[in-house]
This record gives sequence, C-alpha cells and structure tokens, in this order.
Amino acid sequence: MVSFAHISDVHLGGWKQQPMQDLNFKSFEKAISICIEKKLDFVIIVGDLFDSAYPPIEILKKAFGVFRKLSEAGIPCFLIAGSHDYSVSGKTFLDVLEEAGFCKNIFDCEDKEEKIILNPFIYKNVALYGYPGKKSGLEINDLRRIKLNDSPGMFKVLMLHTTIDKAKGTLPIDAIETEKLPRADYYALGHLHIDFQYQNFVYPGPIFPNNFQELEDLNYGSFYIIDTDSTNLLQKIELRIKDVCSFSFDIKNAMTATEKIISELELSDITDKIVLLRLEGDLENSKQSDIKFQKIEEFAKNRGAYFVLKNTHNLKTKEVALDIEVGDSENVEEETIKKYSEDNPSDFNSFIPQLLNSMSLEKQEDEKTDDFAKRVLDEARRVLKF
Repeated sequence: MVSFAHISDVHLGGWKQQPMQDLNFKSFEKAISICIEKKLDFVIIVGDLFDSAYPPIEILKKAFGVFRKLSEAGIPCFLIAGSHDYSVSGKTFLDVLEEAGFCKNIFDCEDKEEKIILNPFIYKNVALYGYPGKKSGLEINDLRRIKLNDSPGMFKVLMLHTTIDKAKGTLPIDAIETEKLPRADYYALGHLHIDFQYQNFVYPGPIFPNNFQELEDLNYGSFYIIDTDSTNLLQKIELRIKDVCSFSFDIKNAMTATEKIISELELSDITDKIVLLRLEGDLENSKQSDIKFQKIEEFAKNRGAYFVLKNTHNLKTKEVALDIEVGDSENVEEETIKKYSEDNPSDFNSFIPQLLNSMSLEKQEDEKTDDFAKRVLDEARRVLKF
C-alpha cells in the first residue's frame, strides 16, 4: 500500500516576533526533511499552511524553497485550504503554489439536490477527498450535506479542516457530528491545535505551537506518518526545535516582582530555551509598569535564553477607590481627574484631559480598523510629544 504524512496548521507567518517566526518555519522545514528522508509516497496538508490568505512575500519565498525540495525528491503534496488561508473569492496563494507545480488542491465538489458530492483525486491506490475550512466554522453546515463520489477498492482519505463533536470538549462552538460524515478509511483533520485520535479521526496537532498557551500545553509541534501496510497505522513525529521552560508567578507587589522573577530564573537552566513567564495576581499599592520587564529579558538573554515571552492577562491592578461628591453630573469627568490628580500627584496628570479627548475620536465611515487605530495612536503621541 502506501505511506504518507498528515500535516496540519503550519501557520507560516503567524508569529509576529521574528525569532518565533523563524522557529515556526524551521519546524515546517524539519517536517518536510523527515518526509524526504523516509521516502514517503506523498504528503497531505490539511489547511492553514499560511496564517493568512495573502502572506508576506518573504514567507511565500521561503515556503517555495521548502516545497521545491519536496518536489525534487519526487514526493507530491496534496492540500486543502483552512480557515486562515481560505478566501471567499476562492483565490489564495495556495493557487500560486499549485500553479508552480509544488502541490495539488484536491477540493473538487458538485452541488446536487441538497447534497455536496466530493470527487476524489486518485493517486496510486488512494482516493483523496477534501473540503476546505472556512471562517467562523461556516463549513460545518456544508459538511452535514457531503457525500463521496465512490471509488471502489481504494483506500479513502477524507481531509477536513473543521471541528468534530468528539474533540471539541466544552468549547461553546458548533461541530460536525462524526456519524453524519460519509465513511472513509482515514479522516485527516486540521483546525484544532491538538494531538487527538478518535477511531480513525485524527488531529496531528500544529506543526509548531502558535501562541503562549500552546507553547505551555504542547511544547513542540508534531505530525503523523500513516503506513497503510503496517499493523501500527499511525506514527507520531515530534518536532523538537527548542525546549520550553515555563515559569508561573503569583505577584502581589510589582515593586519586588522584578527581583523575584530574576531570582527564579537564576536557579534554572534556560540556555537556548524559550522562556515563558506567566504572571498572575492582584497588585497591591503598585502597578504593572513597576515590573522591569526589559531588565528581566536582558538577564534571561545574558543567561543564554533563546527568547522570552510573557503573559500578564491575569495580572490585575486593584481599582483606585475615588470618594467623590459630584454636584454637576456633566462635570463628573473633570472632577474625577481633579480628585485622582490630588491623590496621585504626577507630572503626567497634565496630559490626562488631552489623552481622554484623543481616545474619544470616532471611527470614520469606510475607515479600516488598522487605519483608525493608527490615527488614535498618532494623536496620543502628539499629546505626549513623542
């Protein structure tokens, strides 16, 4: 029979920090190198090769280089679009890869009498079917209508970038019921960034963790190799690019937090590792800006850390209690600022009214969100004179 790689959720270009973006690409590059070394029959990528339908040209150029190596090794690649690289127009840079001869998008369907008929792409003795992921899970209602154009005697692989009911857990999202899907020998799934198996439904996990939480939970990327001739159908391949070192701190006083964090880092081997700092707690008589993150990062880098990521989502500052008697409700903002400034004297207080005014700018009709955000930021910078 055949052996092939099941890869999903590569998200090239997803990380904004360049060192992490580099690791993401190296993880993908390593996965393809393993496929070449093992002389697999083919590779399937089940959506979200890119983090967007229109990736930056540098990301595209690097991806071309990897696919060229796969092509030169004589290993074909079959894929479908995911919710990130899907486009309503149907046109994405996946088409550019296909036009260059580096891969084949196997999505092929016909709408017939309330059914969506998926046509197979035949390679050797395998029939590959696929349906793309869409934004906000919009593919799920379509999946309840799909039927396979039969291919007798073939090993059937159904590629779907979606959420199945058996894997969603407590997530409050729609999911396709596994029993409503047509029969296949292997369900190659993508979209959920988890390593999960239910019968012959398989999520291989992302090729590299895509955010702070995934780095904590997964540490590494992964994919699967499927050998239809083996008694052990699945072989998980871990992509250990860099080790992850996680730290969690309960912070009460931001003034002492910097030394507390550095002391903990000093006791650990963080050389060439991704350092994760999760900070939680209710700050008392201090604020988050009192934590000297730059000093912490410099210390970690001097100790040889590859990169430092922090998560302060659950680090809260206690609200300042303002005991104010307001005679005129129209002047509540002015009186609040006055009272706060008296209780918290600072040169910065003179900027508060102007900053509040800059934050009250309204989004103009047809103005893009990014342009609006930039306009508000530019106005704040003008007020602060930097």
